[in-house]
Amino acid sequence: MVYGLIHGIITLMLMLIFAGIVWWAYSKKQKPRFDEAANLPFADEPVLKKQPPQQGGDHHD
Repeated sequence: MVYGLIHGIITLMLMLIFAGIVWWAYSKKQKPRFDEAANLPFADEPVLKKQPPQQGGDHHD
C-alpha cells in the first residue's frame, strides 16, 4: 500500500516538472533566446558572393 502512494506522489511530481518545462519552453520571454540559439549553426558561415558564369573555356560532353 505504501508503494502505491509513493509511486503516485512520484508520478505527480514528474508530471508537474514536465508541465513546468513545457511552460518554460513556450513562454514568450524565452523566444528571443531560442531564436538566437537556432541561428548559431549559421553564424560562422561566410557570405558567398555570386560569381558570373565563365564564358568559353572547357566543354564537357
